[in-house]
Amino acid sequence: MKTWKIISETDVSPSPWFPIQKHTIELPNGTLIDDYYITTLGNVAMVLPITTDNEIVMVKQYKHGIKEVVIELPAGFQQNGKSIEDSALAELEEETGIKTSLDKLIPIGKIANVPTKSSQISFGFLATGVTFNSTQNLDINEDIEIIKRTPTETLKMIQNGEIWVADTVAFIMKAYLMFPELFK
Repeated sequence: MKTWKIISETDVSPSPWFPIQKHTIELPNGTLIDDYYITTLGNVAMVLPITTDNEIVMVKQYKHGIKEVVIELPAGFQQNGKSIEDSALAELEEETGIKTSLDKLIPIGKIANVPTKSSQISFGFLATGVTFNSTQNLDINEDIEIIKRTPTETLKMIQNGEIWVADTVAFIMKAYLMFPELFK
C-alpha cells in the first residue's frame, strides 16, 4: 500500500477556530485530485483519572458541534510549547482540579477519530491514585460538571449509551483491556 503524494497545500481556513487546508494530491495510480480538504486541528491529550477512592473522574459539558451535553474524559488540545504529556497534565488540572505529575501518567495509546478528513490524533493516558488537590481553571467557553463513578459503573454507562463520545469510549475500553484489575 502506498501513501498519497501532496503536490500542493493551501490554507483556506475560515477562522482560527477551525483550520482547513486544500490539498492537491496524486494517488498511487497517478490520478490527480485538486480539491481534497482536511482539517488540521491540533492533537488532543486525554486522561483517564482514577482517584484514591477508586472512582473514574469524567467531565460533563456542552459540545456545540453536536449541540448536546456529553460525558467525556478530561481532555484538550496539545498546548503551544508543551509536550502531549505536559498538555495532558495541564488539561487534567484545568478541567477537574486534579494536579498530578508526569511519572503518574501511563500512556494507553492513540486514536484517530476521523482519519479521512482530519490530521488530529488523540493521545490517551491513565493516571491512578489521584486526588482533587487544586482548582478548576476553565476556559471562557467551558462550563464543566465533574462526574465520578466506579469503574464498573463507568462501563455500564458506556453499555447503556450515557457515555458515547468516541475517544472517551475507546480509551476507557482500552484501559479496561490493558488493566482489567482496575475495573473489578
